[in-house]
Parts: sequence; structure tokens; C-alpha cells
Amino acid sequence: MSEPPGAAVSLAEAPPPAAAPSEPLTAQRVLPLRRPGRWIATAAVLVLAAQFVHGLVTNPFYQWDRFGYWFLRPTIVDGLLVTLEVTAYSAALGLLGGVLLALARLSRSPVLRAVSWVYVWAFRSIPLIVVLLFLYNFSALYRTLSLGVPFGPAFLTFDESELATDLVIAVVGISLHESAYAAEVVRGGILSVDQGQHEAAAALGLPKGYQFRRIVFPQALRSIVPNYVNQLIGLIKGTSLVFYVSLLDLFGAAQSMGSTYPGDIVPLLMVATVWYLVLTSVVSVVQFYVERYYARGATRSLPPTPLQRLRAAVTGLTARARREAAV
Repeated sequence: MSEPPGAAVSLAEAPPPAAAPSEPLTAQRVLPLRRPGRWIATAAVLVLAAQFVHGLVTNPFYQWDRFGYWFLRPTIVDGLLVTLEVTAYSAALGLLGGVLLALARLSRSPVLRAVSWVYVWAFRSIPLIVVLLFLYNFSALYRTLSLGVPFGPAFLTFDESELATDLVIAVVGISLHESAYAAEVVRGGILSVDQGQHEAAAALGLPKGYQFRRIVFPQALRSIVPNYVNQLIGLIKGTSLVFYVSLLDLFGAAQSMGSTYPGDIVPLLMVATVWYLVLTSVVSVVQFYVERYYARGATRSLPPTPLQRLRAAVTGLTARARREAAV
């Protein structure tokens, strides 16, 4: 039997009540997640950093007036130039020797592989100071060096003591030592290249040398650069050992002046420390841009430069201030 007209509608058939108009999403404020632990840790670190800086500045033991006196003295600057010279020559020769040793280690010749392995094993086992002292006294073992037919007559003979100056001994010793470490860095970078790249290059019939220069090595540099720059920073600090072979580098100049002026030992050590910090900071900046250059094509977006980060931070703070002012 059908419902008569005007009969009441059941609850199941009744239309839903009209929803109250909600606030637009653009007008809603997003509340950040509270992280009290992070704020406490940040405050503790800032307090400790402030105490360290305050103690560093106000402690009379550091003698900052003497630090300013010695910082750009000609003796210190000359030692700094010697450090830069030794580092530049040793870094270039060490990287070249590392590339050759890595290629020998990866070659199919058992002799080259064995010689490369023995070289890396020996020089990674011997301390650098021992290598430098051995070369410094090399003339006691071999007074003259000659070039000629092996096990035969010599065509050219010269005195080793006249050829091996203090700078040459320092550069040769550090280069021999660094080549062993650079070889492992380069070898690891080459092995990090996908095997498909080698197979694709071989399938195109490209010569081995061209494959290495244009395909394998550029991709390997993405792994080689950060590791070798880390090694280069260690090299900058390792040049302080050339003082023991009578070469006055930055540390040697500070040590020599400290012996002459015993009251200025701490300021002179601080001068050497600050200059080493400057050198390693410059190398780190160069490393960032070199890594950024070789990251092209490997990442979706290049990492922002410090200037771009600063600009983005200023833009974000300005936008946040405008939003808070509008509210």
C-alpha cells in the first residue's frame, strides 16, 4: 500500500544536514612540529661555543698583540711560500704517480701488478719522516749517479749531493709517499665506474686510451676528487715534517723564531695554526666547486653554492616576516 501524499519521510531517506562552511586551506596556519630536544641541544652548543671564544679572546696567555706582530712577518711569509711550493709540486707529482700506479695495478701484466702492489705496500708502511731522513742521507749510500747502459758503461755521471737540494729532497720524498695513497684513491675511483660504461665503450671500438681519457676517468673523478682532496689536506699538514731535512717551511719558520724568542712560542704556534686553517679552508672551497662541476649529469639538481644558500635563507626570512605581519 503506497504512502499517502504529505506523509513524513523516514530518517534513512532524509537529506543530510548542510555542512558548515569550512575555512579555506590557504587561510589555515600550519603549525610546525615542536622539537624541544633540538632547541636544548642548540642552546647548549651556543653557550659552550661562546665560552670557548670568550676564553680564547680574553686569555692573556695567547698574547694576541704578539700574534698580530708575527702574522705577516717576512720570515713567516717566506715559510708559507715554501709550504705552498712543496705542496703544489708534491700534489701534482703524487697524483701523476698515483694514476700510473693505479693503471699498473689494473693492467693484465702480472709484473706491473706485482710491482705496483709492492710499491703501495712499502710506502704505506714506512712513515713519511723515515722516507725524508733516508733521502736526506742518500748521498752517504750513493755518492754519484750515472746514466748509461744497464750493467755496462756510463754515459753521464753527476754528484748526487749537488743535485739533491733540500727542496728537491722534500718534494721527492713526499711525492713518493703520496703516490702510494693516491694510487688507491684513483684505483677505487676507476673501479666505481659502472662496468656497462666499459662494455659500451669497447662495443663502439674506441681505443683503450680514448676510453680512459674521455669516458672512464671523467666519471671516476666524482669519486676521486673528494678522497684525493682529503689526502691533499693531509699533505698540507704533512709538509711540516720537511723541517727535519733543513727546509724552513711555515712550521719550521715558526719553530725557528720560537727558539730565538722563547717568550713568543705560543703566539708563533697560533700563527702557524691560523695559516694552516686558511690553507685547508681554501682547498675545501675549491673542492666544493670541483665536486659540483663533476656532479653534472649524475644528480637531478646541483647542490646550491654558499651564495645561493644565503640568498634563499634571506628570501625565506623575508617571506616569513611578511606573512607574520599580514596576520
